[in-house]
Amino acid sequence: MSGKVGIVVGAGQTPGETIGNGRATAILLAREGAKVLLVDRDLGSARETATMIETEGGIAHCTHADWTSAEDCHMYARVCLESFGRIDFLHNNVGIGTGDSSALRVEEAVFDKILEVNLKGCLLSCQAVVPVMREQRSGSIVNISSVAAVAAPTNITAYKVSKAGVNALGQSLAIANARFGIRVNTIMPGLMDTPMAIEGIAAARGGAARDEVRARRDQLVPLRQKMGTAWDVAYASLFLHSDEATFVTGALLPVDGGQGARVG
Repeated sequence: MSGKVGIVVGAGQTPGETIGNGRATAILLAREGAKVLLVDRDLGSARETATMIETEGGIAHCTHADWTSAEDCHMYARVCLESFGRIDFLHNNVGIGTGDSSALRVEEAVFDKILEVNLKGCLLSCQAVVPVMREQRSGSIVNISSVAAVAAPTNITAYKVSKAGVNALGQSLAIANARFGIRVNTIMPGLMDTPMAIEGIAAARGGAARDEVRARRDQLVPLRQKMGTAWDVAYASLFLHSDEATFVTGALLPVDGGQGARVG
């Protein structure tokens, strides 16, 4: 990634004992030589990520934005151009699932909110950056979806629909922009040991012990019965953004310890 510059949306994270996907990816991209604009609704958390990058000698700038706002998305595209002169990559790592339920029980407001954040925001972010990449005749976009798009319990309807939408969006963008040299790929993480997952489940279960939450999730993973970590997603992201993946576009890459394969 030496000499490349770009944007990581969702570069902060939920407080917790481990590291989140966005933060790990931002750190790894910077570690491999990229200059990174860190975008998050929680500017303080983005700044924590920036400090980690700068401590290792990397370069990172921060900006506050809500990607459900088209204006905010265009703002951070503009900030990246003003800061670094180009946008070589866009990494979209934002998602929520709070309040979700089965298809007959999910509330309309919850359904709308999850789709707004998970799918509409991803679309708006891409719409803000793709024109810049078209002018450059190059660029890499990686969207973080979820294996829930293809393998999920029945009680997360809105989340599943939103992530299936992210998968479809990525493939549509890949085909529409291939002639401009823009690659668009999608990662589908499985069960990961991240603060958003563990802390969220523990809170939803009335303060359940985190070790208990981890043990239950570990048992659902075919590969060694152990969840992945944010670094697994980060290394997959690094490959897809790198020059080693110049012939890869429109891919849906599971990083899930075999969950998707088990479902078939």
